[in-house]
Amino acid sequence: MSSIKKAFENGKAFIAFVTCGDPDLETTKKIVKAAAENGADIIELGIPFSDPTAEGPVIQGANLRALSAGTTTDKVFDLVNELKEDVKIPLVFMTYANVVFSYGTERFIRKCKETDIAGIIIPDLPFEEKEEFLPVCHEYEIDLVSLIAPTSENRIAMIAKEAEGFIYIVSSLGVTGVRSEINTDLNSIVKMVRENTDVPCAIGFGISTPEQAKKMADISDGAIVGSAIVKLIAQYGKDAPSHVGEYVKSMKDAIR
Repeated sequence: MSSIKKAFENGKAFIAFVTCGDPDLETTKKIVKAAAENGADIIELGIPFSDPTAEGPVIQGANLRALSAGTTTDKVFDLVNELKEDVKIPLVFMTYANVVFSYGTERFIRKCKETDIAGIIIPDLPFEEKEEFLPVCHEYEIDLVSLIAPTSENRIAMIAKEAEGFIYIVSSLGVTGVRSEINTDLNSIVKMVRENTDVPCAIGFGISTPEQAKKMADISDGAIVGSAIVKLIAQYGKDAPSHVGEYVKSMKDAIR
């Protein structure tokens, strides 16, 4: 069983997202450790990219800050290599197809394996085009995580049947960012997922409060939070690790 799937075995999972290199890689390292120590079950590491089409202004800003600080894909791999000594929960890359292509797909996935990255999420990769990456991911035993959006409709069953690791259910249309309320009929999406696979599913996009996290985790197998964490990092900079740790603890406590 993949380490990602295993992370859902101890009850509802809390998945935290950070942009690598915002404000710098040394702080990212401390933030990831703080999140892991305070109950995160999986951490998504964003590789900064100049055109992150799925992201709202908060994470776009983090990408720009990370790129301005000189963060490269190679430096992110070095960071992960250092993290694997202390962080034992699954780490997953969230990145864009162009980042993987320009690095070299086989080289990128091989380095994921070498640095113990458990999976990758590529938001701009359509389900129909995943064969570009899937054979290489399978060769190196890296889970290619599928996304299901409110617009997936008649494709939900098809995506679920072939899913691995976990399924990222996008709560709302549009880009990432904090939302005051989430009105999508997520129950019916989760029901269809459960009818077609035993791969766990977690809900992300727009979740920021413990109450929202609990509501989403009650429907699914876990909650994913990005923008709210990235906002804390933007606010506190190099002092962010302790604040992120406290926040992660409050979210994990809410969904237990």
